[in-house]
Amino acid sequence: MGAVYAVINQKGGVGKTTTAVNVSAAAAEMGRRVLLIDLDPQGNATGGLGLKSVRNTRGPGACPTIYQALVDDVALDACIVPTSIPSLFMVTANLDLAGAEVELMPRLARETALRRALDPVRDQFDLILIDTPPSLGLLTLNALAAADAAVVPIQCEYYALEGVSQLMETIQLVCKHLNPSFEVALVVMTMFDKRVRLNRQVVDEVRRVFKERLSSAVVPRNVRLAEAPSHGKPITSYDPKSKGAIAYRRIAMEVLQDGQARTR
Repeated sequence: MGAVYAVINQKGGVGKTTTAVNVSAAAAEMGRRVLLIDLDPQGNATGGLGLKSVRNTRGPGACPTIYQALVDDVALDACIVPTSIPSLFMVTANLDLAGAEVELMPRLARETALRRALDPVRDQFDLILIDTPPSLGLLTLNALAAADAAVVPIQCEYYALEGVSQLMETIQLVCKHLNPSFEVALVVMTMFDKRVRLNRQVVDEVRRVFKERLSSAVVPRNVRLAEAPSHGKPITSYDPKSKGAIAYRRIAMEVLQDGQARTR
C-alpha cells in the first residue's frame, strides 16, 4: 500500500502545485507507480501535466474527474488517466469542483469522502500525492483526512511564515477529530534566491521551527521551472538538468524514504 501525502499550504503562490507535479514526476522517473490527484478547482496540476481540463465531464465519452468521485460516487478507479510520464497517473480536476464543497455540505461524513474514494485504489500505487486548493475549506479537509502526512511548501518570504501557525492549528484539529496519525512529514522551501538575505533568514527560521522535517533540498527561483507548466511538462522532462529538476529529485527521494518508513 502506497503512502498518501497532501501537498498543502492555504497561502497561494508558494509553489504547491509545482511541488505536487514535480515530486510526482520525479518519483515516477525513479520507477515508482505514482498517482497525482488534482483537488484544486483551478486544475493547475492537470494543465501542468499536459492534460486538458474539459468543462463538460458528464457527456458521452467524457472522462470523469475528482468531482464525480466525490459528488456522484463514481469509483476513483474510473477517474484515473495515464500521463505522458511512464508510471505517473492522474485524477484530473476542472471548474466543476468549485461546486463540490456546497454539494457535499449536507452529507454525512462529508470530510471523509475522499478517503472512502481512495481506499480501493491505494494498493495499486507506491505513492499518492494530493494537490490541494489554496484554502482550508472542505476540499482541503478531505485531503487531510485521506492522507498519511503532509508535504508543506513554504515560499522564502516573510509573509509566507504568517500562515504557518494557522495551518498547524488546522492540522492539530484534523488529528483530534478526523485523522489521529496525520502529521507534517516534510517542509519544502521554494523560490529561494541565495543572494537575498531575507530568503536565507526565512530558511533559518523554518529550520528552527520544523528541525528535521525541513527538506535538505531548497527549490531555487528558476526560470525553467516557471516555464515548464506552460509546456504541459514537469521540470524533470522539460529541463532534466536544471537546478529545479535536481532539487525536486532530491525532495522526491525524501518523500519516498518517508513513505517506505510509514508502510513497513
